[in-house]
Amino acid sequence: MLDLVGKRYWWFAISLLVIIPGLIFLVMPGGGLRAGIDFSGGTLWEFVIPNRSEAIATSDIAAIYQRAEIEPNVQVSPPNDQQQVVVAVRTKEVPTEDPKRQEIANAVAQAFPGTTLSRFETVGSTVSRESTQQAFLAVLVASLAILGYLTFAFRKAPHPVRYGVCAILAMLHDVILVLGVAAILGYFIGLEVDALFLTALLTVISFSVHDTIVVFDRVRENLAQRRTGQKFEEIVNASIVQTLTRSINTQLTTLLTLLALLLFGGFTIRNFVLILTIGLLSGTYSSIFNAAQLLVVWENGWANDWRRVFGRERAAA
Repeated sequence: MLDLVGKRYWWFAISLLVIIPGLIFLVMPGGGLRAGIDFSGGTLWEFVIPNRSEAIATSDIAAIYQRAEIEPNVQVSPPNDQQQVVVAVRTKEVPTEDPKRQEIANAVAQAFPGTTLSRFETVGSTVSRESTQQAFLAVLVASLAILGYLTFAFRKAPHPVRYGVCAILAMLHDVILVLGVAAILGYFIGLEVDALFLTALLTVISFSVHDTIVVFDRVRENLAQRRTGQKFEEIVNASIVQTLTRSINTQLTTLLTLLALLLFGGFTIRNFVLILTIGLLSGTYSSIFNAAQLLVVWENGWANDWRRVFGRERAAA
């Protein structure tokens, strides 16, 4: 049988190696998350330009806004199958009734005949502050709900609170990793955190916790049939191996769908699908290699567990 639990500190080390670069980008000067208009306020313009066989230079669009004394953040998609180019522009808050709205739309249509303004959304600073508060509240409520549910669901197992805490720690692993990747992508390609990003993050949380619960449930079942002298880490390892195929198959089918959307989906949902894909991979890893392994460390006691694992490795060497 695979000894996944016996290598638990290797899995923890891999998690740290993946998370640390993201944390650096989150806190370094000039880094951090790039807030979209949902969280920072402002206006989103989205133009559809037809009959283009090649992408449009962002500088051409930016020049139109700069002539109207508005500093833009421009993203241009490659032409799709219908030879349409989608241009997304984020600017400071521009009211709907502001004459600059029509002035800019007309200028873009004149520069690129056939252009339509398919989307124009303005979010004020008050609304953006409320959105930010609600985002933090959503993650907090989800964490407390998970802790409460798992403590109740595993109430007949020894130390039921541990299951909830370990599930939340695995979930935080995925949340931090996704935020770190978003900070890295924001620094290099300008990825912004918006309402769709929050939706993807909450979906990642559900993926992560669901897969973790499947493993924990098997641990609970195997504990009920525990043989005399059988160690807790042996039970956990057997439970992970028994659910391994199910976890990989389930996540793989979802991953294939997300990859298809990432490659062939629309420009406007590409960041959303990208975050989901990263979160799915992280959630699969954390449920197999982190969550249940933390139960073993907690059961043994961190200091004792560390000595047991590395003392055994030195003895084997």
